[in-house]
Amino acid sequence: MFFILSKVFQFLFFPLTWILILLIPAVIIHQKKPKTAKKMMIVAFIMLLFFTNPFILYEAMRAYEVDAVRKEELRKNYDYAILLSGMLTYDDYYDRINFQRSADRLMQTLDLYHEGRVKKIFITGGSGEIFNQKDKEAIILKDYLIKIGIPEEDILVESNSRNTYENAKESVKVLPPDKGYTFLLITSAFHMRRAVACFKKQGYSFDTYVTDRYAGKRRWNIDLFVPKAEILSYWAILFREIGGLAAYKITGKI
Repeated sequence: MFFILSKVFQFLFFPLTWILILLIPAVIIHQKKPKTAKKMMIVAFIMLLFFTNPFILYEAMRAYEVDAVRKEELRKNYDYAILLSGMLTYDDYYDRINFQRSADRLMQTLDLYHEGRVKKIFITGGSGEIFNQKDKEAIILKDYLIKIGIPEEDILVESNSRNTYENAKESVKVLPPDKGYTFLLITSAFHMRRAVACFKKQGYSFDTYVTDRYAGKRRWNIDLFVPKAEILSYWAILFREIGGLAAYKITGKI
């Protein structure tokens, strides 16, 4: 039920939804209550400017994202890299994987694997969709890794989980935290806080390695202050993470 509700109400994390909640009633009442409608439109316009501003978004992301670490700060090697999924969609018509921005999780994991810093790769994640539970991301990724030359014996998967909480809970069944292995948890910078809380709750001890940072190093240029439509979707990612972390705490999942 928690999983379904989180998907159903996901639209509430989109700033565009909030803006439309102001604009649509304003259009409806503008003839009967022009002053109220005007105020609502002004507020909606200010919100649009705010939530399309790259500088504000990146500063907010920088405050929330977990800091990256240099490879030299890691141990010499780890028994397992715990790789969280959530980086692709699968097109069964073309039999093709469509990688998304979070695929940097996979690229960074492969880099560490080829350098010998992680001995094996443990992929956790099934399907995060409500109606399509047949395309299991961990299994798709395992097949992909084998195709590009990673030995099958170096890949372990958990494919039943549907969200971050379940990633950790289901991982215990496949790779228990009390076997003396060393772990390196790998996921996106914006997602690491929630992942860390979930895996610690399940008894795991690990180091972390963040990927695909939205904020990154602060660089000053004029583009930072030019409104961009895609920035709206980045806010949705941040608010979804904050909301998810809060929901997990309230429900005792972390």
